Amino acid sequence: MSDPTVPGILSLATLGELASRGEIDTVLVVFPDLYGRFMGKRVPARFFLDHVAKEGLHACNYLLTADMEMDVVQGYAFANWEKGYGDFHCRPDFGTLRRLTWLDRSAQVICDVEEEGRRVAVAPRSMLRRQLERLAEAGFSARGASELEYYLFKESYDSARAKGFEGLQPFGWYLEDYHMLQGTKEEVFNAALRRHLEASGIPVESSKGEWGPGQHELNIRYCEVLEMADRHAIYKQAAKEIALELGLAVTFMAKWRHDVAGSSMHLHLSLWDASGRRPRFPGRVRLGPVEVSDKFRWFLGGWMKHARALTPF
Repeated sequence: MSDPTVPGILSLATLGELASRGEIDTVLVVFPDLYGRFMGKRVPARFFLDHVAKEGLHACNYLLTADMEMDVVQGYAFANWEKGYGDFHCRPDFGTLRRLTWLDRSAQVICDVEEEGRRVAVAPRSMLRRQLERLAEAGFSARGASELEYYLFKESYDSARAKGFEGLQPFGWYLEDYHMLQGTKEEVFNAALRRHLEASGIPVESSKGEWGPGQHELNIRYCEVLEMADRHAIYKQAAKEIALELGLAVTFMAKWRHDVAGSSMHLHLSLWDASGRRPRFPGRVRLGPVEVSDKFRWFLGGWMKHARALTPF
């Protein structure tokens, strides 16, 4: 999981020191819902250290059955009106404890969701953990990186809603793929996003203009897959909250308007041995212009067969 030597990553002891000096007074205790959005509670740092860090906290289980508008959806076996909506237990994963520099005096920890001491199977983090456990049982580990594209608007979220999300003004007005001048115009947002991610334990590789007007891409460094999934969710949350602070709006929608380029999410994944030191894709089997291992051929074949069932972080 997270490396405590990376800027922004916190130990409980360091959090205690920062809290005693008043540098952090709030901890966001969160978990991802079925759409990858963070749900949870804001907790005073002292209460977090005295209680939540030891005992966790509870949240309503309907949060894994709600739709995008947070309305309760019927038909789920996990949580429904017939069973009565109860609570599940949120257990902090302290490897995810980090400072959120774009929020005032705030830190965040991501939780695993449990019922009766067992991970909730339908929770996104539980599903990913189970896949990684199966991978480990087979003698492998995995690293990955997600590559996100987004559109930036000279709108606030409130002004976009007031327009009915029609006629929105992108930050640029011409195609800007790799375009440095247009990128400079957008640095008010993109530079802030890069700096805050770096300071919050999420190393950045680069950012660049993408094909559409006002479209950009920011890439974060690859790492162990569960950590990457956490970084992905934090990155999106940071982008939206930084835009909110600047009076701008950002969207990761696949297609915000039918006549402009869509935004993709490329997923990069590599297979390693159990120690994480030896890559398992290189080999001596000729596949087009490259030489690969049989492990890679089977890996690729599985992805091709099951691609429709794959979902992004």
